[in-house]
Amino acid sequence: MNENSQLLAATVVGAIIGGVAGYLFFTDHGRQLRRRVEPILDEFATELSSFRVTLQKAAGVANEGWRLLNEAAGDGEGRQASRYAGARSASPF
Repeated sequence: MNENSQLLAATVVGAIIGGVAGYLFFTDHGRQLRRRVEPILDEFATELSSFRVTLQKAAGVANEGWRLLNEAAGDGEGRQASRYAGARSASPF
């Protein structure tokens, strides 16, 4: 994309954002729409926050599961690794 295309795209996007902002803040219909949408957005933000907490809890449980699995698998491997600690030589092949 060349510089002129980027400039045109930025101008169009800026005009659209300005038009929407003007409609929402400077017209009666826009103010009414804003008043109806704000509670919906607040509820959506609350749900997203709750979902984030749920994901964090799930990630914590998954991490704990992996840690326990690695500990269980690591105990057997740890003994074998110490038994063959000096066996790491270069392969002749």
